Amino acid sequence: MARRWRTLPLLLVTALAPSFSLAGLAFENTAIVRTIELGGSLVHVSTTYAVKALEPGQTTYQIALSKVERAKTSWLEAKVKGRTTPLELSEDESSTEHLLSVSLPKALAVNGTLNLVLETVQTHATHPFPEQAAQKEPQLLKYKTDLFTISPYTTLVQRTKIKSLAPNVISYTTPHDVDSFVRDGSVTRSGGTITYGPYHDIQTDTDFVAKYQQPVSVHYSFDHPVLEVKTLRRIAEISHWGSNLNIEDKIHLHNAGPTLKGHFSRLEYQSQNYHRKQASHILSDFALHLPPGVTNAYFYDQNGNVSTSHLRTAPSVAKGSKAMQYSVLELRPRYPVLGGWNYSYTIGFDTPLQDSVGYDAKNGIYMVGVPVMTNIPGTVVNDAEVKIILPEGAINVKFVSPFPELSSSMSTHISYLDTAGRPTVTFTYKDLTYKHTGMIYVSYQVPLSAHLKKVMSVGAAFFSLFAFAFIARRVDLNLHKK
Repeated sequence: MARRWRTLPLLLVTALAPSFSLAGLAFENTAIVRTIELGGSLVHVSTTYAVKALEPGQTTYQIALSKVERAKTSWLEAKVKGRTTPLELSEDESSTEHLLSVSLPKALAVNGTLNLVLETVQTHATHPFPEQAAQKEPQLLKYKTDLFTISPYTTLVQRTKIKSLAPNVISYTTPHDVDSFVRDGSVTRSGGTITYGPYHDIQTDTDFVAKYQQPVSVHYSFDHPVLEVKTLRRIAEISHWGSNLNIEDKIHLHNAGPTLKGHFSRLEYQSQNYHRKQASHILSDFALHLPPGVTNAYFYDQNGNVSTSHLRTAPSVAKGSKAMQYSVLELRPRYPVLGGWNYSYTIGFDTPLQDSVGYDAKNGIYMVGVPVMTNIPGTVVNDAEVKIILPEGAINVKFVSPFPELSSSMSTHISYLDTAGRPTVTFTYKDLTYKHTGMIYVSYQVPLSAHLKKVMSVGAAFFSLFAFAFIARRVDLNLHKK
């Protein structure tokens, strides 16, 4: 494994060398500070680049990511430090170089400076170590990354801070062969924070990266279950006649922590709960934030309804208004979910349609907003599918996703009392995090004939039923006449 990691920097820089040589003269990094906040399924990374322009009129800054880092990054955003507006970010998907081009808010003059912040969320970046743990034992994870932050530009000084939520850090890597770049020590520890650097005069040439780049790892304790949703299937159905938006989620939840060593003891589990010393890798309950004004919430699994749940509903708010509070659904699975265990369940709820749908009377256009998912704190969704079922007869359907989807398609959903079926928009996503809880917006029109068609179909169904009953009452089914 060490040999494989050792070859990655050389392969990366060999691919990046032409781009580095072209970009390296435009800027200089006076400082780079990378902060890594360790978690379970999710790891948050914030990298600040103190940039100085060496040539006039520079409007694009390039950021390099290694192949391994890019593969486990599911969300990224670049901003000017202190501002909230994201900068335009582009990447050549056909390229293996993993160079991100950031459009600066204004051109920099020679010696002009700017602080850029790149925020990323990594998924599946940690793993349990050891891979098994008894019911009483703590949960230990390991995280691995590169020592140096690679850039197409020369860096005067850089450091990496790796922070653990708990101060219980078991071990960490001490880098080697970096004495020529350090002045006060290559690595220090303060509580749960490991600081690599500062390192001085980091170059961009291939010799430097091939010789000095190396993996570093941190072995730490994590006091929360490591959760991931293997599959999420969300169906949102819009009903104009019922003035209702129904959302149903089918979820396959997996505890990715260390698998259970030995057998499960219900007595030990109850004792831990009584003394409030439950093992960190056991999931016993969790809470979901639902929209205000939800009604008819339900929660069931493969064995039937699960009554160990509690809903606290917040008042409904008008569309476009900012919700001051959320409805909270507290869920307790039928059994505690230990490391390596799965739990499949379904939740659903209704919300008033006027809270989600707007109407442009002039053009006859409806606009509906449907959340991509309901976030489970600290969880990554490996595979997600979102279906939005529109009213029967909807035409001129247009949609936009808050972030790029893997695929989107149109189909027809057939339900009871339908004649032509309902248009359905389907989106698929991968590796969703708490940063992906945006809204999918769909616009459509429903002509008057479609509304009347539904009334006529319902009327025809009832008329047919009454006609059948009327005729059936007059049919003589006796075998012998009296």
